Amino acid sequence: MLKIVSNANNLLDPVQLRLRGAGGIELVADQYGPPDGPAVLFLHGGGQTRHSWKQTGAQLGASGIRAVTMDARGHGDSQWAFDRDYRYEAMVGDVLAVLEQLGGGPAVVVGASMGGITGLLATAAPGGDGISALVLVDIVTRPEPEGVNRVLTFLSKNPDGFATLDEAADAVADYLPHRPRPESNAGLLRNLRKRDGRWYWHWDPGILGDKSADPDDMARTLDGAARALDIPVLLVRGLQSDVVSAEGAAEFMELVPHAELVEIGNAAHTAAGDDNDSFTEAVAGFVIRSR
Repeated sequence: MLKIVSNANNLLDPVQLRLRGAGGIELVADQYGPPDGPAVLFLHGGGQTRHSWKQTGAQLGASGIRAVTMDARGHGDSQWAFDRDYRYEAMVGDVLAVLEQLGGGPAVVVGASMGGITGLLATAAPGGDGISALVLVDIVTRPEPEGVNRVLTFLSKNPDGFATLDEAADAVADYLPHRPRPESNAGLLRNLRKRDGRWYWHWDPGILGDKSADPDDMARTLDGAARALDIPVLLVRGLQSDVVSAEGAAEFMELVPHAELVEIGNAAHTAAGDDNDSFTEAVAGFVIRSR
């Protein structure tokens, strides 16, 4: 059941929502823009939070779009799964339950990495007709193994947390060498929590458990979901990405011939954060065309 926790003073400020996912898990989201605007649901990547979409959500909200940025189960302020069920089946169930609670008709789903896989699988699930268009942010059905392993290595590092925010900032800088280091560490406070004097990433380490018993089976499932897409689709690729190669993007475009492709020159796997203006422009234009 959708519950409004806080009200916005203007369209640039989010309204916080509490929603129910599969099995009754509580999910937290921010809603930008008018509640009766065309809905766009944003699904972040593994180890991220809804704040990854903050700037894009605010800009879309100001243009009359209802942008909802959600913390996935086990991430940010959403509830951790007590049974550590972070399989894609559970996350797909969360998305479909949230879309039903949002109401207002079909919505565009924008998903990065883990969120993109979830969104793609949701289109092929019963109830997936609640998705009117799909944006995949630097994820395809067959991503590059080395790039995926680099992401997983970063997520699994530092299980004992960090002594200082500077240590956490150093880890992020090593992971994102293409991105200028912020002058302030304040932004990290959205993704960290302090416990017993140390800083920890604000997600359940259980998310690193296997989401698919057989990677080949998962790839075939994703290929099938992609071939079945008959809704508008946009693939956003960072030209510096080590997760989606030019060959991987071309393969995807063969699977989904009607899809659009936007490549962002100075972006890597974290396209929305690397060049938010270009990313927002691409997504906003696609949403408008897909209405």
